Amino acid sequence: MPFIVNTPAEREEMLRAIGVASFEELVPDIPEEIRLKRALELAAPCDEPQVRKLLEGLAAANRSTSDYVSFLGGGAYDHFIPAAIKTIVSRSEFYTAYTPYQAEVSQGTLQAIYEYQSLICRLYGMDVANASMYDGATALAEAVLMAMNVTGRQQVVVAGKLHPYNSAVLKTYLEAAGHTAVIQNALEDGIGSLSSLKTLVDEGVAAVVVQQPNFYGSLEEVEEIGKIAHEKGALFVVSADPISLGVLADPGSYGADIAVGEGQPLGTPQSFGGPYLGIFTVKQALVRKIPGRLVGMTKDRDGEDGFILTLQTREQHIRREKATSNICSNQALNALQAAVYLSLLGKQGVREVAAQSATKAHYLAQKIAAIPGFSLKYRSPFFREFVVEMPIPAGEVISRMLEKKLFAGYDLAAHDETGMLIAVTEKRTLAELDSFAEELKALAK
Repeated sequence: MPFIVNTPAEREEMLRAIGVASFEELVPDIPEEIRLKRALELAAPCDEPQVRKLLEGLAAANRSTSDYVSFLGGGAYDHFIPAAIKTIVSRSEFYTAYTPYQAEVSQGTLQAIYEYQSLICRLYGMDVANASMYDGATALAEAVLMAMNVTGRQQVVVAGKLHPYNSAVLKTYLEAAGHTAVIQNALEDGIGSLSSLKTLVDEGVAAVVVQQPNFYGSLEEVEEIGKIAHEKGALFVVSADPISLGVLADPGSYGADIAVGEGQPLGTPQSFGGPYLGIFTVKQALVRKIPGRLVGMTKDRDGEDGFILTLQTREQHIRREKATSNICSNQALNALQAAVYLSLLGKQGVREVAAQSATKAHYLAQKIAAIPGFSLKYRSPFFREFVVEMPIPAGEVISRMLEKKLFAGYDLAAHDETGMLIAVTEKRTLAELDSFAEELKALAK
């Protein structure tokens, strides 16, 4: 309350109007032990030049991929972003538009979303894409809730290695909805065990979930996983990396009923963690169960193309009991970035980005595996990420590599595992790959 610009008299008047004696009566559900009972410890006021100097100093302390060579992955990737993307999405008509509540006066926004949906459908090999979700994790959670609503079943089986953060979001969503049955399949050499999966999937399973490539960067046996799911009447949910689809089969081709993904690699900067973009696609039979919005194209009375919100399956638009989800917005600007990225690169460009990432990742993996004491943790095929076992702790490697202006990778100790997850994108040069391998070799001596 002290930080809202209202006088004490105005606050008293508002409290009397709503029939309470104090602000505390409005927040009884917040436990006493976590309430702040003191004033915030703020610095003394500054003039504008002092504030600018302070903020510039804080910004200069950040270590970004503009200054460091990055081998970080695990869900956010340092792909090249053409300069035209920022120029286009920074136009005022895009940058200020929030969301098409009044569709008839939002034709430009609706057309941009329609183009995004069309491009994503082609990339994922699916029939329908919605107007985007918050990020890849929430898209996956919404996909599982949708599968439960469609099938009427309560159990979910994760077929391979799901990103731990996505797994945590999924469990949070399900627990909030009254579901807790998430079953993790056993792993063999970094991917899901098919024999184990067959014993787990039965007529009570709503969805079989797989991430492709998985958290370790390894390629799951998605075709067989899909067959196992469908044999028992479960929906097959795939979380696919969009760049990988330049060289890997798309989810639609191997039977995915719902395919989702994290759209950050499609033209969105890593930005210290967001905002990102949730991709959500389905087969035509499930279109009326899709969460969020769906933009369609029609003709107006003059025969001109027009864009409309074809489906609005959220509770702000329809009765709550008929809503497919309570998601209340979308990442329209990030979706626009993805649409511009895909348009600029085209089919061949996406293939080139994917092929270079994969080729360079395998080149670096071979170089590292040849260093005494270093080895690849898994033998399964991978796309652009792989896990390395090292003679020294990953945390120490990462710390010492910062001195060389290198982001060496992701320490799996954060998830009680050994090894370091290394990602390679098309941005990495052969000189950078060779230099990184030499630095690792020097650490091992």
